[in-house]
Amino acid sequence: MSALDVSIVNIAMPNLKSEFNVSLSTIEWVAIAYMLTLTILLPLFGRLADMYGRSKLYNLGFVVFTIGSALCGMSPSAHFMIGSRTLQAIGAGLLQANSVALIAAAFPSHERGRAIGVQGAVQAVAMSIGPFIGGMLIAAIGWRAIFYLNVPIGILGTLAALLILPRDEVKKEKEKVDYVGVAFFSSGLLFLIMTFNDVVKLGITSPRIILYFGLAIVLLGLFVITELKVEYPLIDLKMFRSFTFSAGNLTGMLSYYVLFAIMFLMPFYLERVVGYSVALTGALLMPVPLAMAVVAPCSGSVSDKHGPRLMTTAGMLLSALACFLLMLLGESSHLAMLVGIQIMLGVGMGLFTPPNNSAIMGAAPRDKLSVAGGILNMMRSLGLIFGVDISGLIFTSLEDKYVLDEGFYNVQHIFHNRLIPVSVKDAAFMKGYLVVLGVLAALSLLSAFLSVLRNERPDEEARAAAEKLGGV
Repeated sequence: MSALDVSIVNIAMPNLKSEFNVSLSTIEWVAIAYMLTLTILLPLFGRLADMYGRSKLYNLGFVVFTIGSALCGMSPSAHFMIGSRTLQAIGAGLLQANSVALIAAAFPSHERGRAIGVQGAVQAVAMSIGPFIGGMLIAAIGWRAIFYLNVPIGILGTLAALLILPRDEVKKEKEKVDYVGVAFFSSGLLFLIMTFNDVVKLGITSPRIILYFGLAIVLLGLFVITELKVEYPLIDLKMFRSFTFSAGNLTGMLSYYVLFAIMFLMPFYLERVVGYSVALTGALLMPVPLAMAVVAPCSGSVSDKHGPRLMTTAGMLLSALACFLLMLLGESSHLAMLVGIQIMLGVGMGLFTPPNNSAIMGAAPRDKLSVAGGILNMMRSLGLIFGVDISGLIFTSLEDKYVLDEGFYNVQHIFHNRLIPVSVKDAAFMKGYLVVLGVLAALSLLSAFLSVLRNERPDEEARAAAEKLGGV
């Protein structure tokens, strides 16, 4: 449900803009507020769950998400909608910070990969059908239906969670919340995300961008200093001594960077350059999440038996190959080859994600599983944000430079500008598009290299790391 709402609301943006009669820059915050809130609060929710109980906070997440969804559906204004989306994201954060941790705690190590693979398949299906379900509901009932849909599901989910999830173990030792660390981390991460979110619109030399980035570096630096000094840190940085944990989170972020950069650019390529319709473009994006959903459980099962190295390395090599093949398509593309490349990318991501997530959770101490799950999902969200924003910056800069080099000055909105010949527009697009794909292929190869260096038996490393941390 929380994964579905990342994608389902995008289809409703034009309707929301018309309904509330506001600018595009205002209505964008319906999506931005959700992603910002979800991303910056995940480690905090993980820490609170490890302290007060994972099942308890997971159930609370269902309740908060359901209330937020109902308020979104009855929103009388854009600002009320943005506030409701923020509340909805708090509920989603409570769910996402604990879902992987609950699975990791419930399954032994030799079954954990398959279980996390099933969860990954559900998330992939949810994200892929979001725009389709959203479009159907908006056409049949109206935009409010996409939010009201969550209410009965949330009620059923809450009741099921109360009946099924295990009771939380009560900690004998009373720990404190590191509120100073929370403030430094959340504000630092907020400014970092805002830097990359606004850099395409304002430019890399904008004083505001420089200020945002400077504040992010200072605040995150203060966070690290704080965490090394306090008795009960928000994020125990000693977890990152484990190569499996550190490399797993880094490669996880890079994999989602690659995935969402491609998913962001492909519609522009297919519609503007190749000339496909919107409906066909949407259909051509479906093979990626569907292939992920099919492959993920199988990949998790194989990693349970043979370790994560084979599956994660193969997955990122396939992703690199998919990026390289997309570069070869050029301005005219063969439909069957496009579908094959999309399936290849989805298979690569499906091979990589469950073993990687399982290895991360296996490398975390048992009493810090929710913090580890929060970090895992935070890195995934950062990959999504950076993949779109940084790739957009690279693409836009190169596209603008090409047009300027061709003698067209002070030009904005290149695609809609009638003064620029179509051949120049297409060549400018391909210039930026090919460079971005080259960067994505390189990042995939870097992730594959880091995956090769993994410990073939991560649970031994996990136990050693847990003992150092005083875990179980």
